[in-house]
This record gives sequence, structure tokens and C-alpha cells, in this order.
Amino acid sequence: MSATTQRIAHGYDSNGAALQLGAVVHDGTVDPQARVRIPLAMLNRHGLIAGATGTGKTKTLQLMAEQLSAAGVAVFAPDIKGDLSGLVVAGESNDKIAQRISDTGDSTWMPTAYPTQFFALGGVGTGTPLRATVTSFGSILLSKVLGLNDTQESALSLIFHWADKNGLALLDLADLRAVIGYLTSDEGSKELKQLGGVAKSTAGVILREISELAAQGAEDFFGEPELDTADLLRVSDGDCPGRGIINLLELADLQNRPALFSTFLMWLLADLYEELPEVGDLDKPKLVFFFDEAHLLFHDASPAFLDAVSQTVRLVRSKAIGVFFVTQRPSDVPDDVLAQLGNRVQHALRAYTPADADALRKTVRTYPITEDYELEQALTQLGTGEAVVTVLSEQGAPTPVAWCRMPAPRSLMAPAPADVVQAAINGSVLHAKYAQEIDRESAYERLSAKVHGTAENDPPETAAAPTRTPGRNERAREIKPEPSIVEQIVASGAFKSFLRSAGSAIGRRMFGTASRRR
Repeated sequence: MSATTQRIAHGYDSNGAALQLGAVVHDGTVDPQARVRIPLAMLNRHGLIAGATGTGKTKTLQLMAEQLSAAGVAVFAPDIKGDLSGLVVAGESNDKIAQRISDTGDSTWMPTAYPTQFFALGGVGTGTPLRATVTSFGSILLSKVLGLNDTQESALSLIFHWADKNGLALLDLADLRAVIGYLTSDEGSKELKQLGGVAKSTAGVILREISELAAQGAEDFFGEPELDTADLLRVSDGDCPGRGIINLLELADLQNRPALFSTFLMWLLADLYEELPEVGDLDKPKLVFFFDEAHLLFHDASPAFLDAVSQTVRLVRSKAIGVFFVTQRPSDVPDDVLAQLGNRVQHALRAYTPADADALRKTVRTYPITEDYELEQALTQLGTGEAVVTVLSEQGAPTPVAWCRMPAPRSLMAPAPADVVQAAINGSVLHAKYAQEIDRESAYERLSAKVHGTAENDPPETAAAPTRTPGRNERAREIKPEPSIVEQIVASGAFKSFLRSAGSAIGRRMFGTASRRR
């Protein structure tokens, strides 16, 4: 090693387990002995993977996911173009891979497949259906999806509060429409006045936005069985015992539902925070969460939403969760969030416009001072599969800035064959758990019974029944048997109130989400 590469590599020395990001490049020469690493213990300090289209961000994600799985750490990542599905298939060597092995000193490279779980939102697409209830999603996250202003968001929060106070489960969009319809009726508005009113014009806007969301296919997403986020922390016990399972969420229809997709990822993160115990700093995280197309989450977001995101990212690290935002430019991420990302993998940036040049200069200012590279120039000259890196050392200090050439992933660097993916889905234990949709009694049924005077101990009402707009793929609701004594107790308002009080007050305060009912 040259004196410069030796000094840079020394900053990445690690006594514990670490991810191998590649080898140091200096003066146009790569030194395979000068290794760039991220300590596993520092991954819960979060990170950023950024770069222009085609610079290798997805392959970096794939490389990190492979090593995390091999270290027994579970991974969650959205798979926007299907490229990450290749993780389930062993890769193939070729001349380019052989050259990359030589450049990076990755002498142990061999084709490897990794245990992979495939999900799809609501079952629309290829994967195990992944759903959430409207109640657990919460008013703040739903307001972001619906594009509501501050007044409308406050009204929606009040509607959620009233439903929660009255023990009305909001499982799907039909339940939410039923509650809004009831609260804007003569009878319902009297009940709501005790907490504050909701103008009919505001309710009308919310209902129209809900209908538009339903038309985009959200009816398929909201419902039960709801994902238990603990299922994302699994470790394989099959052919690859001890390896962390890589959970991939198909987002092939991203362009049609960007707000729903990005906000759902935020719900997952918030739910993980609320459900997992405090563990502090461990030798390695329980889960590393990759948040691809992160700019979609922050686009047109309210200050309250951004504050909640920042707080969640800051607090979730104590639950042994690491979060990596993946986007084109660091400026896509708000400063309050960016300040919490201790690990940086910056692929090439383009400076074709004045705005691009300004973003480039801002990116350079976020790096530690270095005399080894002219960063503004280096960031425009990086090759595919190369990045400018700085991470946190085991002592929690920033490492020297390193131009890094990354090794090749060991799994297939292309979409996996459809039959292989389908076989993995069918063989998953989670597919049996989540494949069949459940439709139990909720707010829609209870309010319909109330206004028609058929609910137990409720006098007949004169208000019209809540209007229900059928979903795109809606199935007829089954007639439910009379609940048992135990079911009546569990469904009672007092029992639900007890569960609510036992939940995480911080989690509910951040996003207006409800504690999971188990």
C-alpha cells in the first residue's frame, strides 16, 4: 500500500465484524489491500446511499444485503425494478466480475444465493400480500398519502380519535368512509361536538381524496391480516441456517401510487419502533431497513410529518434498527434527517445544470475535510460501482474520506426467473399466514347496525346508513356468527381502552398510530 492508501485504510480498521465495501482508489489506482469497511455495530447509526441514475446504487444495496444476511442480520428493502430479486439466485462469474475480484482483493468470491422473502402491497403483484389496517396506519401518515392540508389533517385526526374512543375498528377504507359519513349526519355530528366539530366541506374533501386513493388500488392494501413487523426480523433455519432473511417488497407500480408506497415504508419503520423493545447498542443490528426512492417520502410533506420522521429515525436506533435512505441527491433528504445519517456512500453526481452544480457543492460541504481528493471533481468522475465513502468507526468518529471501488455481488445481478420467485413465495411460511384476507366486524358493520336500529341495546335511529363505495377488488362480506363471551369482552370499549393505555404513547404521539392489538 502507498502511504496515502495505508493511512486511509487504517481509518477503517475494525476489531469486530464489518461489511466490506471495497478497496481504496487514489490517483486513479485501486489498492486491493486497502479495505473500506462499515462496522456492523455502527449500522444502527443509519446511512445514506446516493447517486445519479445508473451509478450503482442498487448494486451497492445488493452487496450490503448479501453481507448482512451472511452475518445473521435481517434486511428489508423495496424492489422497485425487480433487480433485487436476483438475491435468491446464485450469480455467475464472467470477465468483468473476475476483474472486479482482482481490483478489490475479494479472493473469497463465489456464486451464492440468499434466503429471500417476497412481498407485494395488498397482494397486487408478485409476493405474499402485505397489508395494514387504517387504524394502525394512523391519521398523520394517512393525511400524507391523501395530500391533506393542515386543517383537513386536524379534522382527520379528530375522526380517528372519535373512532378510537368509541371502540370502532378502522380496518379498511370502507370503515373510514362509514365513520366520516356517520359523523357528518345529524345524529353523529351531535356526538362529535363534544370533542369539536368537522365541517361538512372538509369531510367532503377527505372523502373525495379517499375515493381517489381507492381508485388507485388502495382497497387491496388496507385490511387484515395486518403484517406483524416482527416477521421481518427472521433468521433462516432451512438450507442456510443462521442467515438473515432478506425481505423484498415489490414496488413495480410505483409511478401510480408514490405517496402510498413511500408512506407505507414509513409506517413499517414507525411500527418497528413501537413494537420492539429497547436494547441499546448491540454488536450487530437486528434489521437493516433500506428506504429506496426516499425523495418520495419527503415531497410535499407537512412540518408535523417531517418532525415525526426525524424523531422516528433518531429513536429507532435504540431498537437495533439501522436505516439507509437511498436517493439520487443528499439534498432530497431534509437536513434534520440527513444530520442523523452517520454512514455515507455517495456514487457519482452529475452537474449538467446550475441546480445540479449547486447540489454538488452542497454535497461536498457535508463531508469531512480531506486533502486526499478534490471532492467536487471526484464526485463527477466516479465510475459505475465506485463511491466516495465516509462512515462511523467503532469509536463513533467519522472515518477518512475514501474513493472506494466496490466488489461484485455474489448473487445474480439481474431479475430472478419468475418460476424461481414463485417457488420461493409458495414455500414461505409467511405466505400461508398472510395470503388469505380476513374480513371481521368493524366500524362499517357496527355503524350500519346502529343507524338501522339493529345493534344490541341501541334504539332505532333516523339517520341514513353510511354510504359505502365498493373497492376495485372488493369481495362480499361474510355473515359473521354471534360472538362468544370472550370475543365480546375483547371487543368491548373497556378492554380496548386498556390495550391503548398499555401501548407506546410516544409512537402514537409521533404518527397518530394505534398500538397493535395482539
